[in-house]
Amino acid sequence: MPYITTSDGTEIFYKDWGTGQPIVFSHGWPLSADDWDTQLLFFLQHGYRVIAHDRRGHGRSAQVADGHDMDHYADDLAALTAHLDLHDAIHVGHSTGGGEVAHYLARHGEERVAKAVLISAVPPLMVQTEDNPGGLPKSVFDGLQEQTATNRSAFYRDLAATAFYGFNRDGVEPIEAVIQNWWRQGMMGGAKAHYDGIVAFSQTDFTEDLKKITVPVLVMHGDDDQVVPYDDSAPLTAKLLQNGTLKTYPGFPHGMPTTQAATINADLLAFIQS
Repeated sequence: MPYITTSDGTEIFYKDWGTGQPIVFSHGWPLSADDWDTQLLFFLQHGYRVIAHDRRGHGRSAQVADGHDMDHYADDLAALTAHLDLHDAIHVGHSTGGGEVAHYLARHGEERVAKAVLISAVPPLMVQTEDNPGGLPKSVFDGLQEQTATNRSAFYRDLAATAFYGFNRDGVEPIEAVIQNWWRQGMMGGAKAHYDGIVAFSQTDFTEDLKKITVPVLVMHGDDDQVVPYDDSAPLTAKLLQNGTLKTYPGFPHGMPTTQAATINADLLAFIQS
């Protein structure tokens, strides 16, 4: 299997399929590159080179104890793009991966990048602060850490079966295979990485990152997102970006790239080709 080794000795697993303009996918917490398989196959069939990596401590990447923060996430992504010598790339990030993409662009520059997409993404800032009164209380994220540390398997199963895909909404039929695949990906990763990652995705302030980005960015978010609430994320992100476009999906959940893949893929393709 293909791996790169980062400057701090961490092995990062990645998939790299096809030829053509590269599209690089960054996954959400606590999943892996497998969460993008529907998108990888779709864009591969449309003539693109598709790349997705397992974030450090997630999936098949090394379960290291340290480095589970946005600086390392962005640096690992930069190491991957340099190793593959990518140019004119489109970066697509879901949830925590959206924060990773934003921080990568601001921290490492846009020389290799053509466009970016943030889907159900955590920027600008998830946690409630004096400057971000619409955020979620820190106690919410403390609770996520407690459940990750003490009851991870059941917690992951419950999250996939309810809020992540909106399966707890009236009239929405849970898809058992989707729930099991989410749980499988989560349990492949390391508990320490997932525990620390909650702080990374909830307490990192991406405001200044977003202001630095000049490439076109599509911000896609469902207004029924129960994981990253819409009002304190996507509209604020789009305003901070120099060249951002907001696309809102009525009733769509956090995991919409999976449950509404046909819609999301078509909109991604239209943006990439525009």
